[in-house]
Amino acid sequence: MPVKAYDLTGRTAFVTGAAGGIGRAAAVLLAEAGATVHGADRDPQGLHETATLIKEGGGTAHVHHLDVTDRDRLQRAVESCGRLDVMAAIAGIMHSSPVLETRDEDLDRVLSVNFKGVLYACQEAARVMLAQGIRGSIITMASGAVDTGGAGLLCYGAAKAAVVQLTKTLATELGGHGIRVNAVAPGWIRTPMTDRHDAAAQAHTEALMCRMSPLGRVGAPEDVAHAVLHLASDASAFTTGQILRPNGGVAMPW
Repeated sequence: MPVKAYDLTGRTAFVTGAAGGIGRAAAVLLAEAGATVHGADRDPQGLHETATLIKEGGGTAHVHHLDVTDRDRLQRAVESCGRLDVMAAIAGIMHSSPVLETRDEDLDRVLSVNFKGVLYACQEAARVMLAQGIRGSIITMASGAVDTGGAGLLCYGAAKAAVVQLTKTLATELGGHGIRVNAVAPGWIRTPMTDRHDAAAQAHTEALMCRMSPLGRVGAPEDVAHAVLHLASDASAFTTGQILRPNGGVAMPW
């Protein structure tokens, strides 16, 4: 049983991007804390693997095979939860290209998933929470890219910066209803998304990130999942409109 402030027994959480990486780790941890977890993803196999992990741990899981850019399907999935206490909008994609080589379709695709998909999840969660009078928690997934300039990361960084602005704006609009809205901005985390290069390039990048971090290591999905649990729980009852940065100290903004 978790510390009381982190106990989510009787609550329902919806997690997008739940088929792997940070989304899977967050879904599993929220279930361990007692929440009934609804996981959504466009990867059915990964989604069912996550649900199996949750059930093997004694938790309750439901799956929704969907693309977060499909507002109608996302709306139906969120409404099907009945009660909704936590929305963790984690689904995202990566794209790298120099600014001068970035095409309209590259930008549109990344903004569609990484910003619009988060916006839709936040909107649908807020509507359900407001209708039910629930003092819930909405968690968005930003990135350390919002704190630094990264070569090739125009599309990704711009979308994540938009997520930060969405988070702050929605926190202001929903605070009077007791609904908290916060973002998590991870540093370099070893996930399928970051493991997209050949082995040598991956090792070089991780070595660089380790040197940049005061902790001397890169992150794991579980490092970010604990930040999500904190923001989902009553332990962060006086926290809204904030960015929580599990980044190993690579960036330390005021």
